[in-house]
Amino acid sequence: MKKSAFRQAFARSIPILCSYAFVGMAYGMMMAEAGQKWYVALLASLTVYTGAFQFVLISFLAGGVSLGVIAVTALLMNGRQLFYSITFLEDFSKMGWKKPLMIHTMTDETYAVNLSLPENMENRHEVMFGVAMLSWMYWAIATVCGCLIGNLIPWDMSGVDFCMTALFVIILIDQWEKAADKKPTLIGGGIALIALAVFGGSSFMLPALLATSAVLLIPNRKGAKRA
Repeated sequence: MKKSAFRQAFARSIPILCSYAFVGMAYGMMMAEAGQKWYVALLASLTVYTGAFQFVLISFLAGGVSLGVIAVTALLMNGRQLFYSITFLEDFSKMGWKKPLMIHTMTDETYAVNLSLPENMENRHEVMFGVAMLSWMYWAIATVCGCLIGNLIPWDMSGVDFCMTALFVIILIDQWEKAADKKPTLIGGGIALIALAVFGGSSFMLPALLATSAVLLIPNRKGAKRA
C-alpha cells in the first residue's frame, strides 16, 4: 500500500478508532468478567468480528448454547451485511486477493466510511482496504486491552453493552446529516418500527431489511425500465 493511501485511510478511520477503542474495550472487559481468557476474546474479534453478536456470544459461551443456535443467531443478527456487500460488489471484484478480506472485515462502520469515498478518488480501493484493515486492528487491540484491564480492575458491567446501541445511533445521525435525500432513512425507520411490533425485538432485523430493500429497489427498477 502506498504511503499516501495509508495516510488517507488512517485519517478516515479515526472516527472508527475512537468508537472501537471504547466499544472493543467494553467487550473485552465483559469477556474477562465472564471468565474468558484474552486470547479467546482476541480469536473471537479476529474471526467473528461483529460487535453486536460478539456481545451476545458472551452469554452464549457462558450458557453452553449449541453451535446450531449460535450459527442461526449470528445469521439473523448479521444478515444486514449481505445487503451492505451488494453496494461494493463491483469494487470488491476488482481487488483480487483482497476481496475475501474486504468481505470478512465489512462492518457498519467501515461500510459507512467507505461508502463516503468519492467514486473518482485516487487510490480509492487501496484506501478502502486500509480503512478495513486498520479498523480490524483497532477492534482486536481494544479487545485485548479490555480483557487485560478487566482482569486487573473489578468493574460493574451493568449497562456497558449499551455502547453498541449508542454507536449505531451516532452512525445514523452522521448519515442523516450527510444525506441529501432523507426518504430512505424515514422509510427504513418506519418499516423497522412495524417489524419490531410484529416480530419482536429478537427477530425483527432481517424482515425489516428485506422489506426495506424491496420498497427501495422497486422504484429504481421501474425507473430503469422507463429509461
